[in-house]
Amino acid sequence: MITVIQRVSESSVKIDGKIKAQIGWGMMVLLGIEEADTQEDIDWLSKKIVNLRIFPDENEVMNRSLLDVNGEVLLISQFTLHASTKKGNRPSYIKAAKPDFAIPMYEKMIGALETGLGRKISTGEFGADMKVSLINDGPVTLVIDTKNRV
Repeated sequence: MITVIQRVSESSVKIDGKIKAQIGWGMMVLLGIEEADTQEDIDWLSKKIVNLRIFPDENEVMNRSLLDVNGEVLLISQFTLHASTKKGNRPSYIKAAKPDFAIPMYEKMIGALETGLGRKISTGEFGADMKVSLINDGPVTLVIDTKNRV
């Protein structure tokens, strides 16, 4: 799994011109799933996201997590994170998981994040044409790949 995590002061996702979900201060997380991903990846990554200390403390040092600041999460599926651009100019998405595998994994990630936070998160809609808006706070943007944990 690959994620792009952005600390946001607000974020939303629209589908067919209607707001599907929106959050205030927290994280907007783009999630790319590949066939090699497992429950272990979900467990590790969800724990990492929930406990990632990217929010400022009283001294403006990034020392607080989502749990510490009661931050919100907007999780968006994003198969293009697994694009290969090594050959030519058209990205290849062969590494991205097909929907029959990716949808259940996406749903498991939603559940894992909700369990870790102790509350519901906001989401996009798997496979939909989504318009995502955000105000990146900081800016703070991180990329985490579960295949590069060490």
